[in-house]
Amino acid sequence: MTTTQHPSTKQDILQHLLKQEQATAQALAEALEISPQAIRRHLKDLEGEGLIDYQSVSVGMGRPQHVYHLSRKGRDRFPNRYGEFAVSLLDTLEETVGREQVSTILHKQWQRKALEYRDRVGTGSVQERVARLVEIRRSEGYMAEWYAVETSQLNHNASSQFILKEHNCAISNVAESFPSVCGHELEMFAAVLPDCTVERTHWINHGEHQCGYLIKS
Repeated sequence: MTTTQHPSTKQDILQHLLKQEQATAQALAEALEISPQAIRRHLKDLEGEGLIDYQSVSVGMGRPQHVYHLSRKGRDRFPNRYGEFAVSLLDTLEETVGREQVSTILHKQWQRKALEYRDRVGTGSVQERVARLVEIRRSEGYMAEWYAVETSQLNHNASSQFILKEHNCAISNVAESFPSVCGHELEMFAAVLPDCTVERTHWINHGEHQCGYLIKS
């Protein structure tokens, strides 16, 4: 029984660190509702596997605390649907037809994706469509979530606003080599929600731990 729980607990730790960016052993124990001793055993194993790193942070007069975060190898454990083959293919295309043509091809690909998403998202309120869009992204390997933003109660004309977050990038290898795909992704979300404005708030490619979008209707 114990051995079957370990992989699940370790995966829970990795997912928590992916979402929160960093955490102490005590914070992880409280979030996952298991003992600090058990958490430390898992953390030691994950560190030994090279999936997490830590920094020692001094807090007051006490002993320094270890603050844990995912290593690059740890991030790579999360789904990546395209990977090295896609980057290699795009590199070959670039050598064959030039970078401008590759950008055109990528743009057309995201336009097709936008049409597919619009069809799958369907109709309904903005909130319903954002929720369905997040479910689609999850099915494609993104650790995505959304929530509504509180707007002023005094302004009856205030727009509905939502935050869409993705804590990992399922096409990170492609995005690093061809960052234009991130711009196309923003355009795609705007095309899927044509009655909304979509703005980027966070970007993994700029060193942040998530991609985030503000959606206003």
